Amino acid sequence: MKKRQFLSSGLGMVAMAMTPVLARAQASAQNQRQSQARNPTQAPAFPPFKTATIVVGFAAGGASDAAARIIAKKLSDDLGISVVVENKPGAGGNIAHQYAAHQSPTDGSSILFGSVGPLAIAPHFMPLQYDPVKDLAPITMGVNFPNVLVVNSGVPVKTFAEFMAYAKANPGKVDFASTGHGSASHMAGELLIDMAKVDIVHIPYKGGAPAFQDLMGGRVAAYFSTLATAQPGIDAGKLVPLATTGLKRMAALPNLPTIAETYPGYNATNWYAFVASSKVPVAVLDAWNAALVKVLKSPDVVASLDKHGLPPAPGSRQELADEIARESAMWGRVIRDRNIKPA
Repeated sequence: MKKRQFLSSGLGMVAMAMTPVLARAQASAQNQRQSQARNPTQAPAFPPFKTATIVVGFAAGGASDAAARIIAKKLSDDLGISVVVENKPGAGGNIAHQYAAHQSPTDGSSILFGSVGPLAIAPHFMPLQYDPVKDLAPITMGVNFPNVLVVNSGVPVKTFAEFMAYAKANPGKVDFASTGHGSASHMAGELLIDMAKVDIVHIPYKGGAPAFQDLMGGRVAAYFSTLATAQPGIDAGKLVPLATTGLKRMAALPNLPTIAETYPGYNATNWYAFVASSKVPVAVLDAWNAALVKVLKSPDVVASLDKHGLPPAPGSRQELADEIARESAMWGRVIRDRNIKPA
């Protein structure tokens, strides 16, 4: 099957022959379904924690940090306890995921706002000190959203077509920032490189805030950004939006094309999901799911997240396990096709 055919087939890729990583992800999803079949849907009362922690794998100021703080505040109000956000940036979020897998409290008082990179991408191309399937348990999807490809206004382009023509005329001279090696913003660029056959250079950072700072300063040309992060720069004329990374145009930017309109099948959404150490009791994981789903469906949280371009996508623990397995299948294929290696 050709690469473009494979990428455009979306979730059908799960049916391909699976690597051990994908096999474990599929098994985890099946185990989750069986666990839920054995247990009633009624979630237990929330544990009597005095303080709970949401660990974020990126620096303060980025999209994941903003979303986590909005959710933590509402959780604090609903549960009557202190819910704090702790940032552990580095290695594209892998440092925080390793912490959650092996060092976080196993009573469930600490959970992780995990991301697509460490959960579904990094396992395919780098040695990790944790297994995202065996060592981390799904709780619920948090937010799922397309990014916006933006360039610094100093780059001599105004449209996506012009950007591609400029990049192809200057191979190896146009760069793009990401929140880290193996992150969603990195893979969005790799997928574009693969489908467009263009030579642009990846520059990894330790989170969205430092990446965006260098983009605004003109030290890097492009970035796959959340809309909320990019909007002030767009409004000020310092950034130029070129295209979005989902299959459909964004409601907030109806005149901005998707990359898929030029390269059919291109789809690189970003997502953050809640997970915890697999040693946390199932009853506590279920309690977290109930509390988080309630928060993510509350009108004030939905409105706050939507303002940041981060639409909530709460669901069951099973649904998250299935989504991680599907994403792992897709990005595993891209990594093998692109022959992506550790940084």
